[in-house]
Amino acid sequence: QVRLVESGGGLVQAGGSLRLSCAASGRTYSTHAMAWFRQAPGKEREFVSAITGTGASTYYADSVKGRFTISRDNAKNTVDLQMNSLKPEDTAVYYCADRRASLATMTSSDYDYWGQGTQVTVSS
Repeated sequence: QVRLVESGGGLVQAGGSLRLSCAASGRTYSTHAMAWFRQAPGKEREFVSAITGTGASTYYADSVKGRFTISRDNAKNTVDLQMNSLKPEDTAVYYCADRRASLATMTSSDYDYWGQGTQVTVSS
């Protein structure tokens, strides 16, 4: 079992930055792919970013490409999401997810463990 805990959410003005962090505990493996998804009110959960187990490859949704950066520290079992140039449409609950495979995907059903989420609100 893997437990994921997100932190770093909050309220920020448009154009500002936030850094989300996800701490993994339990039966964690540095080979697991990790990802961030988000869900806005009334909308389906959507892919934001993912990183392979080794951290060698990263993936981004077109809507965040060039603004968000995902990174991981396998020694600390953490994965971070640096979010810059935030827009009101980035407002959502952000979830960290763990996949029991090294290959990252953009499909939420491919991920096996989820955190409880952290709220990000961007004001205009």
